[in-house]
Amino acid sequence: MARAAVGTDWSGVIERARRLDAGAFDEIVDAYTDRLFGFFHRMLGGRSEAEDLVQEVFVRVVRTIGDYRDNGRFEAWLFKIAGNLARDRIRKERGAPVLEDDDRAAEISAPPDRFHDRQATMERAEQADRVQALLDRLPSLEREVVLLRHFGELSFQEIAEYTGSPLGTVLSRAHRGLSKLRGWMESQR
Repeated sequence: MARAAVGTDWSGVIERARRLDAGAFDEIVDAYTDRLFGFFHRMLGGRSEAEDLVQEVFVRVVRTIGDYRDNGRFEAWLFKIAGNLARDRIRKERGAPVLEDDDRAAEISAPPDRFHDRQATMERAEQADRVQALLDRLPSLEREVVLLRHFGELSFQEIAEYTGSPLGTVLSRAHRGLSKLRGWMESQR
């Protein structure tokens, strides 16, 4: 999928979206689906849950694009919607077990002639599970900043605006979160 270019002027796309131009919504979906999926998958841990919430973000964008005030911060607005949905889902399902990814089950049942590909895929999945477990150990505010920065690809300034926190606080949370992750990863070696 296409990726949103840094510094892209979304004014024209947003104006077309306000007029309910399907092509404008296609551009938004193409530009942000992968980043939103990565954010939700890491925040919530489940593939199907992440896919559902990506769709819900775009449904909300269609419903509320008329309320968006084009101030050049479209990504921050979009990820604010995503963050709110993720927090709502976490609150709603707190304590509920995370189901295995459907894809992982399909990888395990692949034909034997693809053993090495399956093994590499399983190793990557295990590594991703370890990273997810470490992310889950972070306090929620630190985890959110790390995920918005590294999976949402937002700048620290955009994260500060999105969270309503001072830039210094956001930088501090990112530093603490990444330091903890680094320490935990080193202790697992």
